[in-house]
Amino acid sequence: MAAAANSRARRRFKRRTVRVLVDFHCHDGVRFEYATTLGPGGVFVETDAPLEPGTPLKVRFRLAGSDTLHEIEGRVAWSNAPDGTPNGGSLGMAIEFTDATAAAALARELERSA
Repeated sequence: MAAAANSRARRRFKRRTVRVLVDFHCHDGVRFEYATTLGPGGVFVETDAPLEPGTPLKVRFRLAGSDTLHEIEGRVAWSNAPDGTPNGGSLGMAIEFTDATAAAALARELERSA
């Protein structure tokens, strides 16, 4: 429990729990999965087939009740794979946004919808 509290204290951006369908383009084409946490710094995508850390990709999604399509470039920061979950928790991958302009637009929309 203390590790989780320390992890939250180190986060640069506040995250919110969501259930948002995202699509992302990667080496094997387009995939569709659900995001479960989202913030201006990144997103956690639940998937049984996470990509390797460091993999670049672009995610696309809309927040509930919004017409704005967010398209944000990022990279896989870490993942929990079915063959072992070193980070604990749900299977999936954490994507860190690398496009500061697109992440700032998302941050503004998250602030408006808070």
